[in-house]
Amino acid sequence: MLIPRYYFSNDYTDFYQFFLTRPHIRKTFKRNQYLWNPGEHVNQVYYIISGVAQTSILHENGSRKICSLHSQGTVFPGCHQAAFKIEHSIITTALSSMETLCFTNEEFLKMLCDNQKLMLRTLDWYAAYINLLLYESAHQDYNNSFIKLCNLLYLFSQNSPDGKSSPIIHLTQENIAEILTVTRVNAARNLSRLRAEGIIASHRKWLEILDLQALEAYCSQETLKN
Repeated sequence: MLIPRYYFSNDYTDFYQFFLTRPHIRKTFKRNQYLWNPGEHVNQVYYIISGVAQTSILHENGSRKICSLHSQGTVFPGCHQAAFKIEHSIITTALSSMETLCFTNEEFLKMLCDNQKLMLRTLDWYAAYINLLLYESAHQDYNNSFIKLCNLLYLFSQNSPDGKSSPIIHLTQENIAEILTVTRVNAARNLSRLRAEGIIASHRKWLEILDLQALEAYCSQETLKN
């Protein structure tokens, strides 16, 4: 069975040639550039050719929650016919230089109607994203901050940017705090515990898992593959 993932990549790679045949604009973004302006409704859909984007939600008190990461071979955001108020609080930022194919929401809806395989793939993608949201709201919220951290590191280790398992996790202390919605002091304390136990090694902008088995022992059962 599938477990949650925060990193989405290569979900639509086999549709790239099909995407090229449909009306689109090739757009590039520089690092730290918004894919659409904050406060706008989401009305464009991007197929990511290269680069990485980060999606966050801004709270009215100024706090930021990192929701997910998206890289080559995936589509973001999804398309729909309704307009939701919370879209005004969603921010998607390029973490690196990006090259994309940009479709209007209406065109992507036509593509879904014209291509059943694309429709089914998109349903699976939505299911994976909803699974992540349910995992966070119905499971992670009830764990203490240390277990939340262990769960997060495990999930990232099982789904690296290339879709494979990797002990290397490209997250900063600030990233971790904003994904888990904890303070940086809290994140630092729990990371220090994992370092002291020899489970991780921390570097300037990335972490390395040294003892995956020991990390798994701290994770909740809902998080683990087995």
